[in-house]
Amino acid sequence: MDPLTHGLLGAVAAKAVLGRRLGHAGWMIGAAAGMLPDVDFFIRSEADPLLNIEVHRQFTHSLIAIPFGGALAALPWLTFRKYRIEWRSVLAAGLVGYATHGVLDACTTYGTHLAWPFSPARESWNLMTTIGPLFTLFLLLGLAFAALRRTRAPAVAALALCLAYVGAAGWQREKAEAALDRIAQARGHAVDRAEIFPTVGNPLVWRTLYRSGDTLHADRVRVSPSGEPQWKQGPRMAHMEEHHLTDAERADPRVRRDFHRFRYFSAGWVTRAPRDSSVVADARYSLATDDFEPIWGVRFKPAQPVPTEWVARDRERKIPLGELWQEITGRAEGYRPLPPARIEIARNSAQ
Repeated sequence: MDPLTHGLLGAVAAKAVLGRRLGHAGWMIGAAAGMLPDVDFFIRSEADPLLNIEVHRQFTHSLIAIPFGGALAALPWLTFRKYRIEWRSVLAAGLVGYATHGVLDACTTYGTHLAWPFSPARESWNLMTTIGPLFTLFLLLGLAFAALRRTRAPAVAALALCLAYVGAAGWQREKAEAALDRIAQARGHAVDRAEIFPTVGNPLVWRTLYRSGDTLHADRVRVSPSGEPQWKQGPRMAHMEEHHLTDAERADPRVRRDFHRFRYFSAGWVTRAPRDSSVVADARYSLATDDFEPIWGVRFKPAQPVPTEWVARDRERKIPLGELWQEITGRAEGYRPLPPARIEIARNSAQ
């Protein structure tokens, strides 16, 4: 999630817990603690372009890091005597603020190591994207009213609205998943693996992605709060594994290692970029609504000193928000009713 939302959530949570204790300092500590875990974003290496995607949302985001991170966030305030007297409240604000960060990130699609170092699993609940304007607005208003009125009630109300938003997104996601099943049925596809991803800033339009054999199918589903969902056919991509690398790429053990690192980061959703086959892309994200334009990927350079190049396309082209708004409001072309429901297809349990 973006730093502003993390800071606001930490501040609101601290205000809801502390109430009037510590005054404005309470929510300020919570805000600082809520943003602190993302310090790992600055861990980078020119010699290893994949280092950042490995360590970001890892040890600083783990549940086990909460006591240490919360205490570290509270430390600057504890250097002042008036706050040392209230050290329990100061520490509580830091712990609460820090604890919100990893849980919020797990609600997104990126993947968060909540159980590090005990589990390598990247938690991705796929309920929202890293930008959620309405979610952020709830927190901003809640903090503003709570700070001005010096009461916890607006903060509690803001947290309740955010939980309701996440719950509604989960309900919408379930409906999108049912729509994916009907789409695959109509095509006669056996689904080996499937996932549902939110689109930017809304719980209405979802990007469905499933693998059937060696092909990835990406479609769009609009889930109306009332009425039947609608869908729009999207692109097909070739699923990629190590044996799909070129001979030169497979010959370099560093390339094979980095392929598996990127595959792990992408949760196994790997394909070649359609407009540049030299780019191995993360199929979970697309900059286009009608086609597949990867946000990021890697380009391998076997036998070079640095064998892997990180390719970020979001700097060249932004998400077409105008097209997305047309989808959200139900005015986009290409959407149609779902195929009739038939006998439910079986999904392979192997991931």
